[in-house]
Order: sequence, then structure tokens, then C-alpha cells
Amino acid sequence: MPAYATNMRMKFPIVALVLEIITIILFAVFVVYDDGKSDDHNGKASNKSDHKEPMPMDLYPMFQDVHVMIFIGFGFLMTFLKRYGFSSVGINLLLAAFGLQWGLLMQGFWHMTDGKIKISIFKIINADFSTATPFWENQPCPAALIMTILEIAIFSINEHLVANVLEANDVGASMIIHAYGAYFGLAVARVLYRPGLRNGHDNEGSVYHSDMFAMIGTVFLWMFWPSFNSAIAEPGYAQLTAVVNTYLSLAACVLSAYAVSSLVEHKGKLDMVHIQNATLAGGVAVGTCANMNIGPFGAMLIGFVAGIVSTLGFKYLTPILSSHLGIQDTWGVHNLHGMPGILGGLAGIVAVALGKKEGGNAAMQAAALASSLGFALVGGAITGLIMKLPFWGQPPDQNCYDDSLYWEVPAEEEENEESLAHADHSKNKAEV
Repeated sequence: MPAYATNMRMKFPIVALVLEIITIILFAVFVVYDDGKSDDHNGKASNKSDHKEPMPMDLYPMFQDVHVMIFIGFGFLMTFLKRYGFSSVGINLLLAAFGLQWGLLMQGFWHMTDGKIKISIFKIINADFSTATPFWENQPCPAALIMTILEIAIFSINEHLVANVLEANDVGASMIIHAYGAYFGLAVARVLYRPGLRNGHDNEGSVYHSDMFAMIGTVFLWMFWPSFNSAIAEPGYAQLTAVVNTYLSLAACVLSAYAVSSLVEHKGKLDMVHIQNATLAGGVAVGTCANMNIGPFGAMLIGFVAGIVSTLGFKYLTPILSSHLGIQDTWGVHNLHGMPGILGGLAGIVAVALGKKEGGNAAMQAAALASSLGFALVGGAITGLIMKLPFWGQPPDQNCYDDSLYWEVPAEEEENEESLAHADHSKNKAEV
């Protein structure tokens, strides 16, 4: 079988249907409705040993906010690629829909009652959280589903370790979602590195309307991030604190991101890539200590620093990752999720050490950050090796970031893309 066998007519339907059938069978055996008679869903599944859910639907508004972030926010954020919009939104829907089912199972197995997984709003929020980790692979091929399975399974192990064993605080998941997901994806990217793309690809660029669509994703994420960071916090003061801290961190982050973008760009112009991504870094960075009494100024300081770090990362670190480390970070996850996630973990360590979280342990916070990074790098490397197997089918270099390879596109658009792909192929051959 050729290494670049991208015809998915048999492979993708078979893998997708088999996985869904297996998932349905597992649900039939293990999953039931939460009858309200057990508080198992209030366990430490997401760092909330004392979480209360007095009414079954109290968290539904928060759940819908998180749902919008996963399916619209992250989906549209990736539409900046000029010929990859179908895949950015469409495959995000596919992977998130499968991932939330798999996440319910993987997380639920750690918190079973009488051999059953009881579904509540709290648990489906956590399942949505788990789908935020496999955001790197975005192709309608079996390998993307396999990556989702592995990444969420490993995520669930690390989450259990961080929340139940180490008892660390990470209410907004700076460590267990953002840092973990980013470095998992970067480890996969390193294993799947393509030397032919070391100088980039013409399809990696954006056009005016694709950047506008991506900005829609940014705005949705920015508005709903306070819900993301507070959804699983203890109801009451802690949840209010998480909302306020995230709200202020995001606001401060926007100002620093805009300022630094203008500072580092030619003639002081703003770079849309910076604005689409770095303005969200404050929400990522404040996540670990969102429910802590760090003070409004503390939340703003975290967001302010996150905006600077993220913008500088897009400007200076991304090219270094590609040219010197062999890591092609097309989505910029290192700058939006990776570094701000680590910043959030470090902020959590400092906040706990300063007594901002009752009963916290700074050493356990540090161990949680190390655990998240360790599971990400090792798990990502192993997953990358599995995805590198030729029978999965990966596109040739000249067809990367091209919807027409996997989607039916309008005829005129397809003709234009085929001619551009031919030109790109000639260009890549000349460069090699």
C-alpha cells in the first residue's frame, strides 16, 4: 500500500462505524442516567472533591457555554487557513462528537457506582473538556480518530492522578487540558515531521475572509471563557471568583497582546494571527488559580503577562520550532495553550505557596504540572509513531491543508485548487 493512500472510501467509514458500534455497546453495558441517589459525580473527577449539584439542571447554562466553545469557538478559530475551512469546522465536529462519548467512558471508569457510570450535567461538562485536548489532528482519516482515542484515554489517566492522587487544584485546567493537549500535539507533530515542509506551505496562509471567520471563533471563545474556567468550581463564592478572575485576566490580556503585536510588527501594524490567538491566552493562564483568592489585580497581572508571552511566541518561537526543532505548529498551540498553560501551572504553585487556596499544597501543584507535561510528551510520541504507520494514509506534501483532498468542494474552487497544488508541487520540488 502506498504511503500516501488518501482514498478514505473504505478505510474511514469502516473505522468510524466500528468505533461507534463499540462505543454504543460499552454505553449499553456501563452507562445509566444519574438518579440523584449517589454523589459519585461529585467526586474529584475534575479537582472538585466537594462539588455540589443540588439541582440536576443547575449547570446546564454553563454546559452550553462550554459546548459552544468546543464546537464553534475552537472550530472557527482554525478556519484561518485559506483552503482548509471545511476541515477546520467539519472535522472538529466529528472528533468532538466522538471524543465526548469516549471521554464519558474514560473518565467515568474512574468514578463508577455499582459498576455503572452515571451521567449528569457535571460529567458531560467534563466530557466536553476532554474533547478540547485532541485539537492538533484535523483530517477526516482513521488516524485522527485513533489519536482521539489515545489522547483522551491518556488525558483521563493524568486527570485522575492530578485530581484524586495529588489532589492538586486546576479548576480551569491550565495544566491538564491546555498544557497537556498542546505538548501532546507537539510531540505528535515532531514524530510526523515533514522535511519537505520545512520552509512552510503556501496553503498555510490566510485570506481576508478566512481571517474574519477565525475571528468569529476568537470572539466566541473570549466571551465564554469565564464559563469554561468556572463550570466545575464549587458553587457560590468560588465559582464567582473564577468568573471574575477569568473576566479580568482576559481583558488585561487583550491590551498587552495588541500592544506587543503592534510593537513587533513592521510599521506598528497589528498581526491578525496574534489578535486571533494571544487575546485568549489570559483565559488559559488564569485557569489553575481561577477559583483562588489571588485578587483582581493578580488575575489581571496573569493575563497581562500571558498576552505578552503568547504574542512573542507567535512572532519569534514558532519559526524556531519549525526550522531548528522540526516541529510544525500550524495552529500555534504552543503559544496559545502550551506556554500559557505552563504559566498557569506556575501561577498556581505560587498562589498555593502564598496561602491563596485553603488546604493546597505547592509541591502537589508542581507534581501536577510535571505529570501533565510528562504524560503529554511520552503519550504524544507514542501516538505519533502509531499515526506514522503508512496504512493510515497521509496526504503528500503538496496537498497538505487542502480541503479538496477529503471533501467535495464547489467545482470552480476545486479547479483553482488543483492548479495551485500543481504549482506548489513544482515549487517544493525546486526547493528540495
